[in-house]
Amino acid sequence: MPVDKVVQSFAQAVEDVPNGAVIMMDGFGGAGGMPQQLILALRDQGARELTIISNTGGLVGFGVIAGQPSVTHGILIESGQVKRVIASFPVSRSPSQPNPFELAYNRGEVDVEVVPQGTLAERIRAGGAGIAAFYTLTGVGTDAAEAKETRTIDGRDYLMEYALTADYAFIRASKADHRGNLVYRGTSRNFNQLMAAAARLTIAEVDEIVEPGRLDPEAVITPGVYVNRLVKR
Repeated sequence: MPVDKVVQSFAQAVEDVPNGAVIMMDGFGGAGGMPQQLILALRDQGARELTIISNTGGLVGFGVIAGQPSVTHGILIESGQVKRVIASFPVSRSPSQPNPFELAYNRGEVDVEVVPQGTLAERIRAGGAGIAAFYTLTGVGTDAAEAKETRTIDGRDYLMEYALTADYAFIRASKADHRGNLVYRGTSRNFNQLMAAAARLTIAEVDEIVEPGRLDPEAVITPGVYVNRLVKR
């Protein structure tokens, strides 16, 4: 792995993403915390049959500064590049304003796996930690338990959930050094740190890149060992 992980363009950062890739993308609600420029570059690159793992299916207009465009992975769904979404909240905030995922799903163009939010985070964390599966109380006795193994432990029923990994993670950070150590700001910290560890190749979109030694070690959340490429906004 190179010491200097900076690539010169977003197009270069995503040029090797193949058809059928599984990609994790952060974004707790709307566009905030999402790797917006990486998403646009992937749209232009054209890889298809993608599986997207994210907290949402793309909440249009949510968490966007007034006057700025809303860029989420919904753009990839609109362009017909996504075949499957794994998310905890794939739908829009209002039935009267369906997001691109809902429209594509109703047309039969995309599949979905809905995962409770805490379970989604733990499945990603487990994937990064090398844990193949785990048991959880969440979802017992609901539709989420369908076709899943159930085990009784200390008199209580638990569902077995498998870890999630990905071919790529597209993540968003505030600062990085050339070695890939990352600092987050605000809600960008939510899923990014988990996804960086759970993917075979992690690409970070950052606002600022500094020389090694310039970051406060106490502020680094994702160590550079988990990051393969950096690209500056």
